[in-house]
Amino acid sequence: MKTLLLYNIKAGRGKAHDNIGKVADIFRSAGYDTRSEAIDFAKNPFDGYEDVQMVVVAGGDGTLNYVVNRMKERKLDIALGIIPSGTANDFAGAVGMSRNPLKAARQIVGGCERRLDCGCVNGLYFVNIFSFGLFTTTSQRTPDERKRKWGKLAYIFEGIRELRSLRPLPLHVCHDGGQTDMDALMVLVFNGETAGGFRLARTADVRDGLFDGLILERRNLFLSCVSMVRYLLGGHPSSVHHFRSQHISIATSVENVLTDVDGQRGAEFPLDISCVAGSLRVICPVAER
Repeated sequence: MKTLLLYNIKAGRGKAHDNIGKVADIFRSAGYDTRSEAIDFAKNPFDGYEDVQMVVVAGGDGTLNYVVNRMKERKLDIALGIIPSGTANDFAGAVGMSRNPLKAARQIVGGCERRLDCGCVNGLYFVNIFSFGLFTTTSQRTPDERKRKWGKLAYIFEGIRELRSLRPLPLHVCHDGGQTDMDALMVLVFNGETAGGFRLARTADVRDGLFDGLILERRNLFLSCVSMVRYLLGGHPSSVHHFRSQHISIATSVENVLTDVDGQRGAEFPLDISCVAGSLRVICPVAER
């Protein structure tokens, strides 16, 4: 099988780069015709590789998002393997992949193909989560220099700054269960199950053709934060609204609202969000899925 092994040299502070040789050896030993390439985010990684039968991505959710969108651009329907090498690796966790790159490679070699869902917002695809509002775009706002200097602390500092300029968003939300108007602080649309390792989408399944949506309605700042903590601890606060839907549309009167897809810059309002059932051919571990 012709296999393209793509890796992000910066993901996980070099985790993918450090292991790529051993990962490639595992595939070659199993009979895969494997070519490994570092991802150049300035071009489509499938240029010159349109005949590959499987792509294996070593990186985090953002790297996976980039590769999936480039696949869709080329209208490629090929098998997809995931080597978790980022920080959170949320979608890989939903699939059941080991966080150890070599074990993940062996899971792919001995795995089976499953048709899994993918999200699409205004033509932009996402594998795990689409979001906007409180803390959801902190990664985008944090300068690269601070990330290199402070690591994860840079996100905390930027998050504190974001709290000081917090403003609610007046939203009109339509989904399969109806429509509503509310002032919201945060909106999360899950295809996967977790965000940053936190299991927020309690009923999510990447094979059910549905999103899990969460909206944090505005109260005062303190009560809103308390409500989110209660939800994280398993509670059901009234200001956290949950719904399941195949299609969602969201509009706001506020301009220049940043959104996020899998940790990358997302789409602009108004938003048209659809769950594309079975859109991805993902190689999953046999025991877990």
